[in-house]
Amino acid sequence: MLLSRLLRPALAAALWLTLSATAAPAFEDNIAQRALACTACHGEQGRAGPDGYYPRIAGKPAGYLYQQLLHFRDGQRHYRLMTQLLEPLSDDYLRELAEHFAALELPYPAPGAVQLTPLERQRGEQLALRGDPARRLPACVQCHGAALTGVLPAIPGLLGLPRDYLNAQLGAWRNGLRRAHAPDCMATITERLSMSDVAAVSGWLASRPLPADTKPARALPRPLPLDCGSPSGPGGRP
Repeated sequence: MLLSRLLRPALAAALWLTLSATAAPAFEDNIAQRALACTACHGEQGRAGPDGYYPRIAGKPAGYLYQQLLHFRDGQRHYRLMTQLLEPLSDDYLRELAEHFAALELPYPAPGAVQLTPLERQRGEQLALRGDPARRLPACVQCHGAALTGVLPAIPGLLGLPRDYLNAQLGAWRNGLRRAHAPDCMATITERLSMSDVAAVSGWLASRPLPADTKPARALPRPLPLDCGSPSGPGGRP
């Protein structure tokens, strides 16, 4: 009995030391710590969620990330969780978040296995690299850069994204659930794509390895093939 009483303080001290070692990190009030809320869905440091629907945001062009945050907050993109999270945040705060994730230079994982028939693979490569002039479809590389890693300041890369996410976004444009600004070139393009085209190009893009340099290109060598309107500014206004 006496031994038990003597051990209690020692056990309490050991428990306190264990809990202290695993306690949450100290509050630092910086953008990196506040951005941890985003990583609950978008993966550690914004590397992408594990389910194929939450895309990678690390290393994306800051202008693109900022536009999308505005669109979610102001109702131009529809996902209730994102809208509720962003509604109380100011334009300046969203820009700071965008710049934080854009500055992260992190390695990409190898692409996952994608099931494509030879014809699907051929069609996906055609749409991505050469387009289809007969159907007035520009190639993906004409806007998203020769390496398909995006173009500054606001065109995202297409490689390193899961097929499920690509299909979901192309479908959202086709169905009018995602509209950026008028005219919306992606809405125009997806209206010209058949469902088999969507499956082919998303599968081809998701299966491609990334180049050694994954940074967005500085500029396009020629004008965009379609009028994409004006990028959104503060408050989602053109």
